[in-house]
Amino acid sequence: MNVLHSAGRTLGAVNRYLKGVLGEDSYEKYLQHHVGTGCAVAPMTVKEFWRDKTDRQDKNPEGRCC
Repeated sequence: MNVLHSAGRTLGAVNRYLKGVLGEDSYEKYLQHHVGTGCAVAPMTVKEFWRDKTDRQDKNPEGRCC
């Protein structure tokens, strides 16, 4: 049982790492930041967030290789 628990923790850590590298956790980070700032405006929906993010990347492509 201890081996399975350790393997599960390792896989969970790898999953969190990959989500961070690929940017999949960006919306969760945005929500945490939004709540932390105490902003009175409702946060963007998932769809609005990703549209805004891709629009900003298209306007400022210096952070991408292609």
